[in-house]
Amino acid sequence: MKLSHYKETDNMSRLIVGNYFSLLVLSRFNIPLGFEDKTIAEVCKENNVDTQTFLTIVNLHINGEKTGDYKNISLPSMMEYLHQAHSFFLEYRLPEIREKLLDALNADLKTLNQAVIGYFDSYVEAVTKHMMYEEENLFPYVRSLLEGHKSKHYNIHVFSRQHDAVESKLTEFKNILIKYYPAQSTNKINSVLFDIFSCEKDLASHNAIEDNLFVPAIEQIENKHKDNSLTLTTREKEIIVCIIKGLSNKQIAEQLCISTHTVISHRKNITQKLQIHSAAGLTIYAIVNKLVDIEDLDVY
Repeated sequence: MKLSHYKETDNMSRLIVGNYFSLLVLSRFNIPLGFEDKTIAEVCKENNVDTQTFLTIVNLHINGEKTGDYKNISLPSMMEYLHQAHSFFLEYRLPEIREKLLDALNADLKTLNQAVIGYFDSYVEAVTKHMMYEEENLFPYVRSLLEGHKSKHYNIHVFSRQHDAVESKLTEFKNILIKYYPAQSTNKINSVLFDIFSCEKDLASHNAIEDNLFVPAIEQIENKHKDNSLTLTTREKEIIVCIIKGLSNKQIAEQLCISTHTVISHRKNITQKLQIHSAAGLTIYAIVNKLVDIEDLDVY
């Protein structure tokens, strides 16, 4: 059954009462409680949170939507959300589960307990590695993109190849406890399992947000950079005109009042962008794109 699709005019308190899981979204945007009967848009504005990003994440959380309106989200807001989620998992949620797990284990099964804790710790290590990779590599790359810089050695597909479903090992761990662990206290072990189920759901939603919102939004920015990188500058167009008129690099430099080295650099960029290496090819390009009038050329 598909739940409500929330809008910015909806009441924030009703959103939370009807979907307590949204409390996690609130905390990751640093939105405090006490918003009375204000709308989602009003609460977001008061807390300097991008409303569209908040709503897109909330609706994905609640409805499990496979896609979201990534075209209109704010990448800085999204990164802040993901950063806070990382802190929640690594500094609070996973350590809390470990402490409760230690307390719930059967004290008479020391060797088995070591294996259980070792398994859980290896899982936490994998999650930590994954999230720190994002903090130290992906987020700086995105900030650089937003500043107008494009890396030649990194793109979002590099991240996607390394973006394993980190929640899968937790699922296996949960199943092992349910099927095979001889617990003394049913209440304690069941409480730990409840937390693991909740954490598993939260991690799955976290990964869905990255896969279905964050990654496509970054690809959109990368494509804009790619399109811009293929667009000739005004200076490059001027140099093409000079080239098809038969001017040498030195003559082009003198005519445009730039250095010969700069002319050579521009010519390399033109070749890379257009994949055209000859003056004849540039002539055709110039005519088709109306850089020159055909009457001004001595074309045979």
